[in-house]
Amino acid sequence: MTRTASALLHRDLRRTPPVVVRGEGCWLVDGEGRRYLDASGGAAVSCLGHAHPRVTAAIRAQLDRVEYAHTSFFTNEPAEALAERLIALAPEGFGAGLATFVGSGSEAVEAALKLARQYHVERGEPTRTRFISRRMSYHGNTLGALAVGGHAGRRAMYQPMLAETFQIAPCHAWRDAAPGESTETYGLRVADELDAMIRRLGAQTVAAFIAEPVSGASLGSAPPVPGYFRRIREICDAHGVLFIADEVMCGMGRCGSVFAIAEEGVAPDLITIAKGLGAGYQPIGALLAGQRVVDAIRAGSGLLAHGHTYMSHAVACAASLAVLDVIEEEQLLGRVQRQGALLECGLREAFGDHPHVGDIRGRGLFWSLELVRDRGSRDPFPQELRLAPRIKVAAQARGLICYPSSGTADGVAGDHVLLAPPFIVTDAEIAEIVTRLSATLAAVLD
Repeated sequence: MTRTASALLHRDLRRTPPVVVRGEGCWLVDGEGRRYLDASGGAAVSCLGHAHPRVTAAIRAQLDRVEYAHTSFFTNEPAEALAERLIALAPEGFGAGLATFVGSGSEAVEAALKLARQYHVERGEPTRTRFISRRMSYHGNTLGALAVGGHAGRRAMYQPMLAETFQIAPCHAWRDAAPGESTETYGLRVADELDAMIRRLGAQTVAAFIAEPVSGASLGSAPPVPGYFRRIREICDAHGVLFIADEVMCGMGRCGSVFAIAEEGVAPDLITIAKGLGAGYQPIGALLAGQRVVDAIRAGSGLLAHGHTYMSHAVACAASLAVLDVIEEEQLLGRVQRQGALLECGLREAFGDHPHVGDIRGRGLFWSLELVRDRGSRDPFPQELRLAPRIKVAAQARGLICYPSSGTADGVAGDHVLLAPPFIVTDAEIAEIVTRLSATLAAVLD
């Protein structure tokens, strides 16, 4: 039989997307020669843009040495160097911590959940089995990571298969603060929901609280209000609960600093990273464990009760080392802050008075527009309109890659468009992003 359609299991079985054949900086080119401005880095992945010669050279060089050896038999030089580099950059409390490398952000979150559990078992508290997260959060697509996620739409298909977890309110003042409530009061109020939840469940049963320092795909680059995470840290410490900072999307320079949580003045116990760590050149994620977590396991069994076949893959780690080299040597963190301010200015100028743009929010080169049916009431568009997928298609038809998502308001209704362009984005490309997004929203919303 002659096959006429793709044999690949695509995300949408009813259509085959264009074939990408080349990347050039902030641009992607398909097989028909059409060019697309990658304004979201795929899913906030391609922080250096495409075809960076420094990274591709590092990959080729490592392939000439050794491509793979199982970590039960060997370590490798790139993994050792990358771990040392990341621990040196990590917040206070990680000075004698350790890092492990996996294949994705979801795997990094799985590893964090397991390590949090192991930490308590090693310390003689095996009853600590429960995890708390936030409504409207997203932590990955494996069953464990999905279970701690709080986005109803993404959980719905697999709900009967998911382990029981517990959610508190997100920190999203634009939608949830009471009229006249100060940001400080609001932040303390929603943070204190964690204290109430731990007390309700019993502190002796809670292993960890997991949160994105700047909420990503499900809520649309929503930064916390000042003081929120300081209160979260206090609550975790008071109850012996670990704090996991999920920086898979917002970390590795995306928000203007290597670790987004560092801007909140606190240190978590575990940090998950991915996406910008490998910048798309290799699939890689990482878990960083703070010193007290490592010390507890070292004093106990001394063994990591978790593993993957491709842990600490030499080629992936070599690529990530090169990515960190480029970010440092080309001073891209400062560029993220400068170009992020320019992007914010362009978005506010173009959409600040738009009748269907309710909020413009973000940090660094991580910005979102939340779309609403009515700005006064902040009511979202109904789910039936399928606004986000329509925006995605309309933008791509105009040569723009952006990252729209649905369920922004309550996990079902509501839409936002997320922008996360490469750190190398130019002034002219930022202007082009705003222009093409304006045309896209006009076509879809009008």
